[in-house]
Amino acid sequence: MTDASESTPPLDAAALQEAAISAAVAGRIAELRRARGFSFDALAQRAGVSKGTLVQIEQQRANPSISTLCRLAVALDVSVADLVSPPGIGPQAVTVVREAEARRLWTGPKGGAAVLLAGTPGPDMLEIWSWLLMPEERFEAAVHGRGTRELLHVTQGRLALEVEGHMHLIAAGCCAIALTDRPHAYANPGKVPVRFTMTVHEPAKD
Repeated sequence: MTDASESTPPLDAAALQEAAISAAVAGRIAELRRARGFSFDALAQRAGVSKGTLVQIEQQRANPSISTLCRLAVALDVSVADLVSPPGIGPQAVTVVREAEARRLWTGPKGGAAVLLAGTPGPDMLEIWSWLLMPEERFEAAVHGRGTRELLHVTQGRLALEVEGHMHLIAAGCCAIALTDRPHAYANPGKVPVRFTMTVHEPAKD
């Protein structure tokens, strides 16, 4: 008989972290859905995602994209940070978020990444992200709630920020303030990686 530990290759640290995040997100979405009295069908309709996708997320058979997380957060009246942040982040004088607690929520086809470094619970949501876009990578962002603004600081390369079809090139060392309650995207049209930090503020609903 072959020992199971010999036949199954060990998971690396990144895979283990991703599995832990997936489990935490699945549990949190299920908890909020039940607390609000939503069936799978009702939440799927409110969020604009398929029932099958929602079931797979809660059963940890699928990892939600940033766009899907944004849709679910709006439908559940919480922030993305509410869905993915570790327990204990709340209204304290100081909350320290360790490096290991940052959430990688997007991986680009060429190695890019979007990492949610920290965020506050809703309804007045504030988040800070670290982004890496490899050459020729592009990310189509979800349309955020009314009044959402993003502050971007490019530290390497040249970022192409597209808002409502208009392209804006932001060089390293420069910043931009964008209204992102409308269609927008980030892209790297150059030959070197683009790195930028992004702070997102989504105000509470009226």
